[in-house]
Amino acid sequence: MKKLFLFIAIIIGALIAAALALVLLVNPNQFKPLIVEQAKQKTGLDLVIEGDISWSFFPSLGFELGQTELRNPQGFSAPNLFKVDQVGIEISVMPLLDKQLEIGNIRLNGAEFHLETLKDGRSNLDSLTQAAPQPAASSAVNETKPAQEETSSVNASNPVQEWTINLAGVSVENALLEIQDRKAGTHTKLYDVAVNLSEFAVDKWTSATFAAKGKNNQQNFAAEGRAEFKLAAGFKDYALKNVVLDASLSDPSNQIDSAKIELATFEFDKKNALSFSVKGKVADLKLDAKGSAQLTLDKAMSLVKIDTLVLDTNLEGTSLPQSPMQIGLTSNIRFDLSKNQLDVLLSKLTANALEFDGDVKVTLAEIPKIRFNMHSPNIDLDEFLGLANPAAASSAVSESKASSGSTSAAPAAVSAEVEPDLSALKTLDVQGKVIIDKFKANNARLQNVQTSFSVDRGIVNLTSFSANLYQGTIQATAQLDATKVPATYSAKKSVKGVQVLPLLKDVLNNEMLQGTGNIDVDVKGRSLTPTGIQQNLVGTVNINFADGAVNGINVAHLIRSNYAKIKGKKVDDDPVKKTDFSAMTATLKLNKGEVTTNNLAMQSPLLRIRGEGKANYLQQTVDFLVSTSVVGTLEGQGGKDIDELRDVTIPINISGQWSDPKFKLVFDDVLRQKAEKEIDRGLEKLGVEIKDEKTKKAVDGLLKSLFK
Repeated sequence: MKKLFLFIAIIIGALIAAALALVLLVNPNQFKPLIVEQAKQKTGLDLVIEGDISWSFFPSLGFELGQTELRNPQGFSAPNLFKVDQVGIEISVMPLLDKQLEIGNIRLNGAEFHLETLKDGRSNLDSLTQAAPQPAASSAVNETKPAQEETSSVNASNPVQEWTINLAGVSVENALLEIQDRKAGTHTKLYDVAVNLSEFAVDKWTSATFAAKGKNNQQNFAAEGRAEFKLAAGFKDYALKNVVLDASLSDPSNQIDSAKIELATFEFDKKNALSFSVKGKVADLKLDAKGSAQLTLDKAMSLVKIDTLVLDTNLEGTSLPQSPMQIGLTSNIRFDLSKNQLDVLLSKLTANALEFDGDVKVTLAEIPKIRFNMHSPNIDLDEFLGLANPAAASSAVSESKASSGSTSAAPAAVSAEVEPDLSALKTLDVQGKVIIDKFKANNARLQNVQTSFSVDRGIVNLTSFSANLYQGTIQATAQLDATKVPATYSAKKSVKGVQVLPLLKDVLNNEMLQGTGNIDVDVKGRSLTPTGIQQNLVGTVNINFADGAVNGINVAHLIRSNYAKIKGKKVDDDPVKKTDFSAMTATLKLNKGEVTTNNLAMQSPLLRIRGEGKANYLQQTVDFLVSTSVVGTLEGQGGKDIDELRDVTIPINISGQWSDPKFKLVFDDVLRQKAEKEIDRGLEKLGVEIKDEKTKKAVDGLLKSLFK
């Protein structure tokens, strides 16, 4: 036993003596010229080692390297490609005998990397990436092949023990990475980089922390985080836990104070709890978002699933239709990388009072293929856009007018209308359906809205649109061609059985017309600016109203009162300003700002009305001549005093602004017709018939002179 201890003591003493001899007799700094020469020979770059190279032997064998610089070639802005203030590494010697690589603390302090690309495309990495000449290896291969075969046979019979690696830790402090590409005009800089790694060994949890600040062009950012990881033997598998990443970003338009991701655990083919939050300002919007999900990734890293994704976002800003705006999301997401396919099941999406559900499928390609189905129980655009309160909207308009009036001395700047940029539509392949149970826009109320549309490389097709509104139905199709500038469009719409009065009352706050409306629209045009639409719109609108009335005018009373004035009588005001009709039809022709008709017709038991004229919807004026004939008795309409006007055509002129039209009875024609009829009746009583054409013309001339 004493001999054994003596033998061990001799070995240990020899190792200590060897270490002492290495430290005391061998000065590593004498290798500096050789290292510098080899670096110059291999890379063409100058290596400057200003610090000392020193050995360490207790408790492990190691060395430390002082300040070292690898200089840049000429023509680059930074003096160095690489610089480090201090490098240290330790390796335990005894475990090497058992094929165990135990590395002590690796220390890297003040490391700097400056990567630069010039405008001509040259990079300071070119000298390091040039391929070194390959020595002839054919003979070496032939010579070593038997030895390899022999080794393989030995290994087959006697398996060799695999190496194991243990690392005491890694410490990186004050590191810097700068990437400047003058050709692309980009500049990225990471500084104050710090990385710390605790003791590492296979199948054991290792903790890591990192922190860095950076700048990318005009963006400034910072990030810090921590995590624990475990590597299986042979690095065949790994796991993570307690992962936390917190970052911030700022640029001239945005200020993200915190963007945080937390992952409680991560293992392949298992659901891993994920949470995230973002807080800051994007453009003029104040953002506060948080959420959670279950993340699953398969070992092949080809399928990503995000289950039970919950997002809660609060937005504030003057550009929003409502501020604050609360956005909520509940969804499941599946991304198959092997098929480049993304599937989103939208359980619920809310934006204040708006609510949606549905599904979206995206196939990634040069032009992504998007297919979707969406549903909403209720959409009130007026409330969402802040138009539900007429008093508030009116007040806002008044304030705007007052504000503009206060500066009326200065000439008003008229902004030119610009066609919208629709170029993005050329990069879309979208097809989907939308169903809305209740929909309100511009105070018009629709139910059971169903629409299908597609966007195919700039061509937008509304293949179908249907809805119920005011006891009737509406169906429509349309197309927008955004491949042309300005864009062109066409639309067809059919409205059946709609109650006109409540529709006009809701939309225009106007009760001028009532009845059951049927309208067919076929229009087309070009340009999408407000003025361009009006100036280029052409087409036809067919109107067929039944069992209704025109409110605001009592044609019978208008006829009676004007006729009574001629007869020197007085007629009391009629409180009922309404003209009933059994049918009203018209064909309106739209032509670049003007609508005309020559076949307006209205029928009632009392009257027959025909009309023709035009309206200018650029100037919002109307000029119509409506010819009215009394075909029935005026009993029930105020008396019998003008029944004698039966079969006489009475023209009424409607003119002025269409928001406040003026009605004028053209009574000279009425009197002329009446006089002609009375003369004819008188001559008939006398048994006289005017056959001479000259006499007839003389009588006509007399009547015309009377009613000029």
